[in-house]
Amino acid sequence: MSTIEVFDDLVKRTSFSSDDELLAFFDSLPVLTVEEMLSKWKGGDFKTGHWAEEELKNTKWFGKWFKTDLDGIPLVSYNDEGNLYSNLMMNGQSSLWMIEFRGKVSATMVYDGVPIFDHFRKVDENTVMGVMNGKHVEGRPDIVSDGRYYFFYLERIKEFPVEFVG
Repeated sequence: MSTIEVFDDLVKRTSFSSDDELLAFFDSLPVLTVEEMLSKWKGGDFKTGHWAEEELKNTKWFGKWFKTDLDGIPLVSYNDEGNLYSNLMMNGQSSLWMIEFRGKVSATMVYDGVPIFDHFRKVDENTVMGVMNGKHVEGRPDIVSDGRYYFFYLERIKEFPVEFVG
């Protein structure tokens, strides 16, 4: 099977008993540069049961927007009026850096206000897989919860489907 076929099969799964299969797929993917991440992205996640799945659903998360390496919007969400905005629930915006994770240096999003990292690898030119990693944030569940990561993906888009209101 091609990389995108394996990816599509993993996205369709409704549960994973461990992170092993997703980590093996992530580890097999090529790295990305910061420049390759500069874009608007629609997001989704792999159904592992991680607490972040429900949290992002509750915040009406749409995706991410990396304008420059130092100007990223990590939580583009829908507001009550149906427009997109920058949800600041994680105490700020983000930046992109080349950081080593699991033996490879690849583009990684770093939140400005919390010690959380989203590590990216390339599925294809318009699709990336991400793994969220980081230190404990006071008042929040552990990022790596019971030894399990949050896995997600981003699909590049040209324009947002509705107005971005800031």
